[in-house]
Amino acid sequence: MLTNLVNATYIAAGLMFILALAGLSKHETAKKGNAFGILGMVLALVATNYAIAQPVDGRGFDWTSAALLYGAIAIGAVIGAWKARRVEMTGMPELIALLHSFVGAAAVLVGFNVHLSATHTDVLHAVEVVLGIFIGAVTLTGSLVAWGKLNGRIASKPLTLPGRNWLNLAALVAVAGFGCWYVATLSLIPLLLVTLISLALGCHLVAAIGGADMPVVISMLNSYSGWAAAFSGFMLDQTILIITGALVGASGAILSYIMCRAMNRSFVSVILGGFGDAPVADSGEMGEHREVTTSDVAKMLTGARSVVVAPGYGMAVAQAQYPVAELTARLRERGINVRFAIHPVAGRLPGHMNVLLAEAKVPYDIVLEMDEINDDFTDTDVVLVIGANDTVNPAANEPGSPISGMPVLKVWEAAQVVIFKRSMSAGYAGVQNPLFFNENSVMCFGDAKATVQSILDDLRSATG
Repeated sequence: MLTNLVNATYIAAGLMFILALAGLSKHETAKKGNAFGILGMVLALVATNYAIAQPVDGRGFDWTSAALLYGAIAIGAVIGAWKARRVEMTGMPELIALLHSFVGAAAVLVGFNVHLSATHTDVLHAVEVVLGIFIGAVTLTGSLVAWGKLNGRIASKPLTLPGRNWLNLAALVAVAGFGCWYVATLSLIPLLLVTLISLALGCHLVAAIGGADMPVVISMLNSYSGWAAAFSGFMLDQTILIITGALVGASGAILSYIMCRAMNRSFVSVILGGFGDAPVADSGEMGEHREVTTSDVAKMLTGARSVVVAPGYGMAVAQAQYPVAELTARLRERGINVRFAIHPVAGRLPGHMNVLLAEAKVPYDIVLEMDEINDDFTDTDVVLVIGANDTVNPAANEPGSPISGMPVLKVWEAAQVVIFKRSMSAGYAGVQNPLFFNENSVMCFGDAKATVQSILDDLRSATG
């Protein structure tokens, strides 16, 4: 009876996770999606408690196992709540990369636990152990390197070792060889060798990927962590872990594919790395840029009929979304058509800009994806590029550029482009932006939050 109840709860939890993914696909239903996900996890934890602590062979309820389980949950909940309260939205990409490393570490630990407990003797379980540890170890070190690149502790420039692709291939062959040795003998030595090689492979794979591809890497690692969890489920005979891991793995893979298409890059080219290693063009060869003051920008906006805001990671760092939202509201009150253009990889996390704008109460219906708004720039009077660089770089249309072929927001087609930056430095991909030197482009230097606030003050002064 209890077993049937546990299985039914697992099914209900799986349905909640599916509803969570469906809800998170739209702005309007995102909160419901989060609620479904939380409910699914609560059901999964309760069912898992009874699955591991239920009476066996006439014995009573296993209070020791239950205490260990809920003790671990309590510790994790305290650390998670503390970290969630401290992290800024700009630090969310690093936090997610770090959380992926936890999943990878858990898969490795589960694999060794299954081996040391000697609960398996058949070939299938031995293969599951090897694959689980392999994917988990790659996810662990790969996520840590991604975390370091995102927060600046590791240079975003790709690590291009001589023959790096051959090194990766040799590592995969070695893992396969030692994996076969383990399956045949169930010895600890080949399992340790698989782990060490996988840890090194994960580190090298992500280190070889440049900063411009980090958004794809995050979703890729999300997929890896899902498959690692799924193999942990197979090793532990936990149905809900298999379901959840498969959902996360598949959704992460699909997201990686969508983002690769948005950047006009293949998934294989991202994995092979090296992107962004070309020399940066000398800005002196592109001409002179023009600077404007905030009062100049305010005058441009008051005379405009249509305004588009193209935000980037710089807006997130400056936490300028709130004054930007207020500026949007004031311009709309004056009858000016204001919309937002969101590139699929704006920021360092898929959907990052959408969350920031929703947090600042910007209406959903004026936040448009790149494909929805790219053809409208020719009819736009003013574009405000706030903290964006690579996603509005016309160098993507030039053969031979490191970002050649990457779809970008065609902001240069507007009548006037105002670029908010702290300096003339290149973007995260390390590629100089010819947009800065266009005849219809002007630079407004300074902190984005303070600059936009100053424009708001100028607008208030102009209207009395």
